[in-house]
Amino acid sequence: MLTNFDISKAMTIKLDDKLLGVPEFVEGIRRAPKRELVLNQEEIKLALKNALRYIPEKWHKKLAPEFLDELLNRGRIYGYRFRPKGKIYGKPVSEYSGNCLAGKAMQVMIDNNLNFDVALYPYELTTYGETGQVCQNWMQYRLIKKYLEELTENQTLVVESGHPLGLFESSPNAPRAILTNGLLIGEYDNQEDWHKAISLGVTNYGQMTAGGWMYIGPQGIVHGTYNTLLNAGRLKFNIPDEGDLGGYLFVSSGLGGMSGAQGKSIEIANGVGIIAEVDYSRIQTRFDQGWVKKIVKDPGEAFRLAQEYMDKKESISIGFFGNIVDLLEYAVNKNVKINLLSDQTSCHVPYGGGYCPQGLTFEVRTELLKTDKTKFVRLVNQSLTDHFELIKILVDRGTYFFDYGNSFMKAIFDAGVKEICKNGENPNNGFIFPSYVEDIMGPLLFDYGYGPFRWVCLSGKHEDLLKTDKAAMKCIDPNRRFQDRDNYMWIKNADSNKLVVGTQARILYQDAVGRIKIALKFNEMVRKGEVGPIMLGRDHHDPGGTDSPFRETANIRDGSNVTADMATQCFAGNVARGMTMVTLHNGGGVGIGKAINGGFGLVLDGSERVDIIIKKAISWDVLGGVARRSWARNEHAVETAIKHNRENKSGDHITLPYLIDEDLIKKVTSQKV
Repeated sequence: MLTNFDISKAMTIKLDDKLLGVPEFVEGIRRAPKRELVLNQEEIKLALKNALRYIPEKWHKKLAPEFLDELLNRGRIYGYRFRPKGKIYGKPVSEYSGNCLAGKAMQVMIDNNLNFDVALYPYELTTYGETGQVCQNWMQYRLIKKYLEELTENQTLVVESGHPLGLFESSPNAPRAILTNGLLIGEYDNQEDWHKAISLGVTNYGQMTAGGWMYIGPQGIVHGTYNTLLNAGRLKFNIPDEGDLGGYLFVSSGLGGMSGAQGKSIEIANGVGIIAEVDYSRIQTRFDQGWVKKIVKDPGEAFRLAQEYMDKKESISIGFFGNIVDLLEYAVNKNVKINLLSDQTSCHVPYGGGYCPQGLTFEVRTELLKTDKTKFVRLVNQSLTDHFELIKILVDRGTYFFDYGNSFMKAIFDAGVKEICKNGENPNNGFIFPSYVEDIMGPLLFDYGYGPFRWVCLSGKHEDLLKTDKAAMKCIDPNRRFQDRDNYMWIKNADSNKLVVGTQARILYQDAVGRIKIALKFNEMVRKGEVGPIMLGRDHHDPGGTDSPFRETANIRDGSNVTADMATQCFAGNVARGMTMVTLHNGGGVGIGKAINGGFGLVLDGSERVDIIIKKAISWDVLGGVARRSWARNEHAVETAIKHNRENKSGDHITLPYLIDEDLIKKVTSQKV
């Protein structure tokens, strides 16, 4: 008969036999609201069994009631007792234990994601986006760290929704870790079944870079937000390529993990921004970090201050402590002109706390989530409806509104507003307002292969980051395209803009050619001892990383935007080409069931082996997306694919679409259909 003694003896990598004390929570650190608990009595028993299977049997009697209390009061079992004491942060890679550099590098990335200064709800392992977790609980965290300490160059760690399945023999050319999160079978790929699965402790919402361990704080989106705002101005207000947003006003909401980049981005673009936020602690965090310059509580004061800086054509970011609907209501009633308007609340989970209804304080919102979910849902729906009506009025007055990929327009539809849909019935033909990818990022950046390339200096030394900034700048030809000029100026000013939150990292939009050139240069610098080892990666929000019809693939209009082939192939190709860490998730910023996204991490150790991976894998990672966009007949992607077919000498060859005469199609269909 099988016993726990047999099981324990068969494992050399396991949690310590010693039970830790109950931790103390640091006052002032944000805590996640109670999550929705949808389990019946039998399922609650199953959730307890699922959590206790990480722990030696002798502690089950003590921990079972403790875990039950967490489940009933927090909606999840986090295993707080197993959280390491003190502050978790990404230390220099040399301070970690491990048998290989990759294992130590991934520990840096995990701990950076859980830094008090970086994570949204660090005690609940939630990095950003209201629900994006590194893993499900602290038992998983400890076990993952133990596996990474044991990992060798001939093994691969497999992690399924935060659970370390184990180490498996592979080779130095294989990934050191393969991660998946939230990949539900189609019939169960919905909010109801996801809530049940995550409460049971069998799935994890990795968001994008949270569960992929590659989040670098709000800096990770600031370059993309800067690009979006600057190009929106060029597109809608005829600002010249060499111009900026001086004298223009941007209004939005959200100052959390990813949305926290909005204030910094509008300042870098030399514009004026008012960002509404109902959680004062998030505003205070951004103010302390210098990512918003002023905090105001009165809408009139916010717009008066904004106009003062617009008249001077000077930049400022204003954190408005209040609800975005109140702010827009004031603008409509007082006829305030807003140039650019968006929203970055966590509308992929509007009924889970991601959207705060007008009329509620953040504290009342949090309490209502616990005590009266039905009322909360009703208030969210009413607030979203009012929010939509105000946006319509402002758009009619000349405001350019764009959805910022947070499922905002889908949330309005779910609130009962069918008018948000182009066909007046459902989202199948899209929405009446554009997605920022549909109008801006897709045609101007993704179709060329430009996306959020990023790196982390694993030494933890700021001087290493400065050296990489200078090296990257030398790899960019600012006269090649306007995108390259923007990126050249971005990296030139990166340090003075004080973008780092957490470990020493940088974001820089680049295409395939630029990424390869920069990566090879960095690896050479590591080889020569000029800098310490570097971890390369990107946001999954990239030309080929994510299939998401309401965001990343919003400008793919051949009908394939509902498929997930591209992200899956990107994942598989990166595995085959030997990226250090490869990830595939369900969800992202738009919510469960609405996207499949993949990412990677590549440790630069200075070796020639890594040079080969850079040339093969980074090219594939980008060009798979360009090829897909080209096949969808996106003009700039076709141009990029043609250029690659003509100029590359690696043996790549992209299938190109023949162009179709629109008049022919109209003529044929008018006769037969």
